[in-house]
Amino acid sequence: MKPTFAEALRFWLKLGFMSFGGPAGQIAIMHTVLVEQKRWISDAKFLHALNYCMLLPGPEAQQLATYIGWLLHGTRGGLVAGILFVLPSVFILLALSLLYVTVGTLPALQGVFMGLKPAVVAIILLALVKIGQKSLLSPLHYAVAGASFVGIFFLNIPFPLLIIGAAGVALVARRLFPVPAATAAVQARAAQAEEGYFLTTRTVVPGTGFSGPRLLRQAVAAGVLWVLPLGLFRLFASDFGFWRGLSVFFTQAALVTFGGAYAVLPYVAQVSVAKLHWLTQGQMLDGLALGETTPGPLIMVLAFVGFMGGYTHFGGSLAFGALGLLSTTYYTFLPCFVFILVGAPLIERTQHNASLKAVLSIITAAVVGVVLNLAVYLGRAVLFPAGHLSVAQLHGPSLAWLLVSVVALYRFKVNMIRWIGVSAAAGLLYYLVAAYVG
Repeated sequence: MKPTFAEALRFWLKLGFMSFGGPAGQIAIMHTVLVEQKRWISDAKFLHALNYCMLLPGPEAQQLATYIGWLLHGTRGGLVAGILFVLPSVFILLALSLLYVTVGTLPALQGVFMGLKPAVVAIILLALVKIGQKSLLSPLHYAVAGASFVGIFFLNIPFPLLIIGAAGVALVARRLFPVPAATAAVQARAAQAEEGYFLTTRTVVPGTGFSGPRLLRQAVAAGVLWVLPLGLFRLFASDFGFWRGLSVFFTQAALVTFGGAYAVLPYVAQVSVAKLHWLTQGQMLDGLALGETTPGPLIMVLAFVGFMGGYTHFGGSLAFGALGLLSTTYYTFLPCFVFILVGAPLIERTQHNASLKAVLSIITAAVVGVVLNLAVYLGRAVLFPAGHLSVAQLHGPSLAWLLVSVVALYRFKVNMIRWIGVSAAAGLLYYLVAAYVG
């Protein structure tokens, strides 16, 4: 049955508080809850939406939440899902930023996240297995996934180039080895796999397809929403030039954020540290640490940069720092909503296009390689915090909790939300015991 708007609202709010682990972890949580537990959306439909979001600039997990919210309840559903995905992290990061410039770091908080991080790695590993089982369907898919992992992990190939390369491989493979039409048995299995879900690839969502008047209304609305805060700054702010520069800078950053936050952070750091002098390089690293230890997309670290911009430019003003953080968040995520609410009605009409489905299936295989890269990257950071891959440097408590998390989530099917809470409590307990003993 279709979930009520109130049911969806509760889930999106809850997701905003538990969306740790970067995009792979956040996508894993959504897949587990929406596909496997609540059965609001089928696996095939979920992957179709994910493939589109992976092609866009911006945080793909937040855009995926917006897309699914739109599928469930139209524009208001998309807005609520996308806003609640980032809203908790906005207030948490604002509080941490205020503490950062007033009282300094919070060691106890690091203890909490010492329990969360191994649990998040376990969630990513289990999601990797589930998505891989459903999307790696041929030797070509396995080869693309392996090449994607090698390319991003060993060769540091940018994520957008991997996606373009996967699409090129798909087009060449389809031309050289045409895929025969699906047999009746294959079609029957695909239909059976979607039974019991509210949203499937056969679902006809109202308002899909191209509409000139709708596109014009959306373009005008996006323009008004972009200009409106600038008008308020013009009327009430004491230094309009600063706010205009901040708005343009973070809009540009949002439009070039292909491949996740790590792809755009060097650009943001170069401009904000070396050119604008909003913060130091050390403070930029501290902001990245804050962004990695809070829920929501890692691109939220840009909000910390905006906070430091307002705080520094206005002589240590906490109020202008907070306004800088909120303004940065607004201009960072506004393009994300435009991409989904404008593009989703069009992309919905492509889910039965055989050529496009073949290309997207290969892109999904490349995404599996990227998720594997993130699992290895985060796993290495969690298990070897000193950076040296040796048995002597292995962090035993993190390894133990990682294994416990895998067993709890996979073998005993412990509710993921409960396990995140248990992991946070375990990390805090470990910190308190270690501090007492030390």
